[in-house]
Amino acid sequence: MVFLTIFEKNIKTCIMNKIYLTFLVLFSLCGYSQSQPEKNLKQGQYSNPIFAGDYPDPSLLRDGKDYYVVHSSFDYYPGLLIWHSTDLMNWEPVANALHKYVGAVWAPDLIKYNNKYYIYFPANNTNFVVSADSINGPWSEPMDLKIGNIDPGHITDDKGNRFLYFSNGGYVALSKDGLSVTSELKHVYDGWKIPREWSIECFCMEGPKLFKRGEYYYLTVAEGGTAGPATSHMVISARSKSPFGPWENSPHNPIVRTNNSSETWWSKGHSTIFEDTDGKWWMIFHAYEKDYYNLGRQTLLQPVEWTKEGWYKIPDNVQTDKPIVKPEGKTLPEFFLSDNFSGSALKPQWKFYNGVENSRFKVANNTLTIEGKGDGVGSSSPLVVVPGGHSYSAEVEMEMEGDATGGLVLFYDNKYYSGILADQSNILANLRGWQFPTEKNTHTRKVFLKLKNIKNTVDMFYSLDGKDWKKIENSVEVSGYNHNVLSGFLGLRIGLCSIGKGSVKFKNFVYKAL
Repeated sequence: MVFLTIFEKNIKTCIMNKIYLTFLVLFSLCGYSQSQPEKNLKQGQYSNPIFAGDYPDPSLLRDGKDYYVVHSSFDYYPGLLIWHSTDLMNWEPVANALHKYVGAVWAPDLIKYNNKYYIYFPANNTNFVVSADSINGPWSEPMDLKIGNIDPGHITDDKGNRFLYFSNGGYVALSKDGLSVTSELKHVYDGWKIPREWSIECFCMEGPKLFKRGEYYYLTVAEGGTAGPATSHMVISARSKSPFGPWENSPHNPIVRTNNSSETWWSKGHSTIFEDTDGKWWMIFHAYEKDYYNLGRQTLLQPVEWTKEGWYKIPDNVQTDKPIVKPEGKTLPEFFLSDNFSGSALKPQWKFYNGVENSRFKVANNTLTIEGKGDGVGSSSPLVVVPGGHSYSAEVEMEMEGDATGGLVLFYDNKYYSGILADQSNILANLRGWQFPTEKNTHTRKVFLKLKNIKNTVDMFYSLDGKDWKKIENSVEVSGYNHNVLSGFLGLRIGLCSIGKGSVKFKNFVYKAL
């Protein structure tokens, strides 16, 4: 998840939603949302991103007056968290659609067909679908479509027949219920030829999204590679009078591209095009932020316009990194990333890394208890949240039981992380996996830990009372925790660790944007 300067504020409105029994969604859904930071904006303007932090591959569904977005969730579970908005600016979590571990989840497609909701997504060298009668769930168990390729994109023809496109430019037919493949893959689109002199990571066509307007079907894809040089990723459009092609490339290609590394947003791509409730058209897409690759691919929004020839393009007066006129809509309450662990279930911002870990945790009496696992941070499957912004702090109160070690870390994956930890009596520093006692005999099982990340320089602190903080001598620089260095397509997250035999009790997780 995201998150912006609003996380410092207290949530003012909490609306109980429907509770249903699924892994990690036993929580009562309150009115969380995400909104924009103030950047010297004029009235009626917004600035990108609309989801700050690691929110890649956005797929947006407009359902009447409501908008829903889902992102790639990779190895963080529960997966496929669905977000809701009525103004495209402020977002609240609705439900996690995936609770069974099926591998790293990439580029999903959220659609509605015949009053039923579906999410198609690739994982573990195949493609799956989950479905629900209500966007709130419960969502079905994932069904294996038993077909390879990645990035499925759903489309129907005028007769209601259903098809899935894939990143290789091919499509398959689907059954009427959308739960099985009924044809062989047929290749119909080769993409848009990128000039050889451009600096890109690879051709790498991906993320097909389709819709129909008037007599044409429109196909939107990404090309150029997800990361790599700043000028890699881009948005390409094509159209056809049939969902089977032949496809004619837009004369305005690339619709969106980073032209040089002086721009704020790099490798812009993976777009969904949609019409809002006022008849205006928009694109939602992702990009890396210059100097902050470790935040991951963030979700951006900007308007599109239609030419008299029937092509969509970006208006000449719109720039991704400049203020943009807001869409209309009702504002939702603000998102609240901090957590006092009230209730009896985890809030939706929390995810376990690399698997389903519902048996390891308990929420009760404003305390989160996590059973220990593994012999270090990398093998502990930490519980993580997504930070947003260039500078922030995170702190938590911990109590170790048994031979457990607890920690507050910045976590990329099970190989790359740094942070501060505590065992029964000592404060431990972890610098890029190198862990050692840095303050000995400081406490007796109870301690407060804090991380302060100021533009990728991270200082670490501990306290015995949560008021008097002592900085340890060790700090760490974290800008290198990104895909271009480490691969994996991930972003740096804040993690709570419970390691070894025993358990760790966590209280009062506090996140502040600085």
